[in-house]
Amino acid sequence: MDWLLVLATILLSLTGIYMIYSAIHSNPVFLKNSLHLRQALWSSIGLCVLLSILFFDYHFFTRWAYFFYALVIVLLIAVLFSGQVVGGSKRWLVFGPLRLQPSELARLAVILVLARYFGSRVEEEPMGFKELIPALLMALAPVLLIIRQPDLGTGLTVFLIAGVMALAVGIKKRVIITIGTAAVACAPLGWLFLKEYQRRRILTLFNPDADPLGAGYQSMQSIIAVGSGEIWGKGLLQGTQSRLHFLPEKHTDFIFSVLSEELGFIGSITVLALFFIFILRCLITALNAADKEGALLAIGVTTAFFLYVIFNIGMTLGLMPIVGIPLPLVSYGGSASISSFIAIGLVLNVGVRRRSLSSMFS
Repeated sequence: MDWLLVLATILLSLTGIYMIYSAIHSNPVFLKNSLHLRQALWSSIGLCVLLSILFFDYHFFTRWAYFFYALVIVLLIAVLFSGQVVGGSKRWLVFGPLRLQPSELARLAVILVLARYFGSRVEEEPMGFKELIPALLMALAPVLLIIRQPDLGTGLTVFLIAGVMALAVGIKKRVIITIGTAAVACAPLGWLFLKEYQRRRILTLFNPDADPLGAGYQSMQSIIAVGSGEIWGKGLLQGTQSRLHFLPEKHTDFIFSVLSEELGFIGSITVLALFFIFILRCLITALNAADKEGALLAIGVTTAFFLYVIFNIGMTLGLMPIVGIPLPLVSYGGSASISSFIAIGLVLNVGVRRRSLSSMFS
């Protein structure tokens, strides 16, 4: 068992629970709903699921990858017809008191199905178009459904995860050049398909002062919160940006802003160090995996967490457009938390069944 990875996971989860409480303690509605206690419950459930995953060989999950992938596609289609609309986006399915966000399951489905597809290759040569197109279609199906919700950030992240997994297997140079050239050529056309608020968010990235009370408001308030924490922070429960409700979405997308304001540069660096340890241990697991399927599972999960951390923190610092990406294990959210614990369970599963050091150097 990789106890360092387990420790980093638990510490990040505990940090998230407390920071969620700190973000909502001045909001009577959120406090009455006990969002921090809900997060603690979801994290506990996620930890139990993580432990249960370890009782099965990870090949058991890859064998069911196509079935799980098909189920997620059905859920994503169901969202478009009967999903709950929150904040202008239709991302949730409601089952009584429970809400499910299928897009969070989509990244798991893509990781599992591509690990199964690429892992079954017997050829050692890099892939050409013939082998890459089925993988591209499997990745594009959920991505397009997620973007339709609209959730551009999650859709882009899922596609990048698929791209990194494909590069890890190996792609012929001419294929990479062709795809890269086509992507650059089609990029201007992508602008035409963006919604108006998405365009404003991208433009605000370069000039947040242009619309300080509109599209640039979230970014500016987040930057103020992060900067006002200085070295040691204002202290727990003392963040003025969150306590006085200047900072929007403070318990979800902008939880890192709350953390930076209250715990300062030292607290922020500590959390980043935990994420660094987390991602490093996942990479080591990928390098020591017993087979290609295990290595690709670990690479996919590592890429997912890395991208989520980079996008979320870049968003709070005004370095990236606001795309609604949560901070893994720290931001509030049941579907995101449990799916994260499932992903970590898969990496630990690969780790406990890794090849021995003696076989690596023999």
